[in-house]
Amino acid sequence: MSMYERPIVMLDFETTGLSPDMGDRITEVAALRIVGGEITERYVSLVNCGVRIPSFITALTGITQEMVDSAPPARQVVPELLDFIGGDVLSAHNASFDEKFLKAEGARLGRATSHAALVCSLKLSRRLYPGLMSYKLGQLSRQLGIVFRGTAHRAEADAEVAAEVLLHAARHLGRTCGLEQVAPDLLVSINKVAAAKIPVFLDKYAATVRERAAL
Repeated sequence: MSMYERPIVMLDFETTGLSPDMGDRITEVAALRIVGGEITERYVSLVNCGVRIPSFITALTGITQEMVDSAPPARQVVPELLDFIGGDVLSAHNASFDEKFLKAEGARLGRATSHAALVCSLKLSRRLYPGLMSYKLGQLSRQLGIVFRGTAHRAEADAEVAAEVLLHAARHLGRTCGLEQVAPDLLVSINKVAAAKIPVFLDKYAATVRERAAL
């Protein structure tokens, strides 16, 4: 079974809205470290950012004002989260969304992010599994045969399913390219290749792997 040669941290935030530039803040975080072929560590917490939770967010996530009011403050959670991620490769489903919140929350405290690279599991899935009905996390997981445990739109449950999508991708790439270990850098490269060009890209990558193995 193929696995990753270096750790990847799968991140998911629940937030009060779509944009930190508009004043939206995080309400919950889950970060799961994938080592080899399994989840080995996790950092999960509700977050008190001192803001009001819109009623539609409570309806969507189940996260109430009372829950965040009694949660650890952002000044505690965000540094702990950045320390947990460290210099590993970071991933998220629709990764630009989560990364912009991570950077914004870090900047509020004078902390920069230090993750090595960013992998979007949404883009990755569109390229590796073309033709699926939907790439939303819940529907994607069902189409890939991944069991969605926990509650959707809660950080830990969403991060766990997204991590399983990444592990599924490792096995897929292992079969496609003849790899026992998949470099996270390969995922970064796949994210940047146009979907129509992925078959040719993977054929060339597999040929390179075979050539190196023959030396």
